[in-house]
Amino acid sequence: MAKAFHNVGLAVIAPSGYAPDLAAYERGMVRLAEQGFRVHNYYVPEKKIERFGAEDAVRLQQFYDAADNPDVQVVLGLRGGYGVSRYLPQLDFARLAASGKLFVGHSDFTPIHLGLLKAGATSFAGPFILPDFSADPASDFTMTQFAHCLTAPEHSVGGQAEGNPDVDVSGMLWGGNLAMIAHLCGSAHQPAFENGILFLEDIAEHPFRVERMLLQLLHAGILQKQKAIVLGDFSGYRLTDYDNGYDFNAMLTFIRGRLDIPVLAGLPFGHIHDKATLPVGSDAHLQGRDGQWQLAMRNYRYIGA
Repeated sequence: MAKAFHNVGLAVIAPSGYAPDLAAYERGMVRLAEQGFRVHNYYVPEKKIERFGAEDAVRLQQFYDAADNPDVQVVLGLRGGYGVSRYLPQLDFARLAASGKLFVGHSDFTPIHLGLLKAGATSFAGPFILPDFSADPASDFTMTQFAHCLTAPEHSVGGQAEGNPDVDVSGMLWGGNLAMIAHLCGSAHQPAFENGILFLEDIAEHPFRVERMLLQLLHAGILQKQKAIVLGDFSGYRLTDYDNGYDFNAMLTFIRGRLDIPVLAGLPFGHIHDKATLPVGSDAHLQGRDGQWQLAMRNYRYIGA
């Protein structure tokens, strides 16, 4: 999808981890240029420390450097991993929101989306440089979703899974990585959004851990205040004989039995090759029947708006 973003300024920041594969990192940077971006790269591989892309203060400052650059419209994370929690209390989300930049990422980037949303700005749960733009080959679905969502006033994605309930609800779209949202519970950053459509994903979390985190959100009064919950990819775990038939579907049945709102599965989002891009904070309409569903999103900031 060459020149999908003709002459659009994009900043690359490292909010969390570093690039362990420099060849893949360079491939991702080339792909950004091929799509037409003017790339402003704030990530310096030589500044990595321990498992992080740079010192905490340096990674924090990258947000402000990108936000203050008048040539930048899009701010894209290098990768997830872990690291945002270290400087989350120091982030000035009002300043980031006022910049008008379009922030993009997922996983460990989830608190950034939620902080921006509290400050009144939409953002995008979507690809990173690693592994998405650096994939060889890149996913046509991921690239198409990304390009369309950031340049169009309306966006949509569909999914399906056996056992999905019928649904027809509208609400604000929000969510992200389940572990990160559960991690915020009890803090000043706990999400307090109501009547929304909540999307969730995670990686390498056994179904009982997923259930435990969902119950934490339920006990915190978050889940039951939503219009619907849409689950993305939850892969990378290993079942054992001890599970004795307890698997993801058993967990999902248990959670559905404790909520009076629809819980759907099949969202193509998470730590997967074919990844949707979702405008966090958009107005969303979720319709589904016979296991299939469609999520339509509008009223979010995008390139050219």
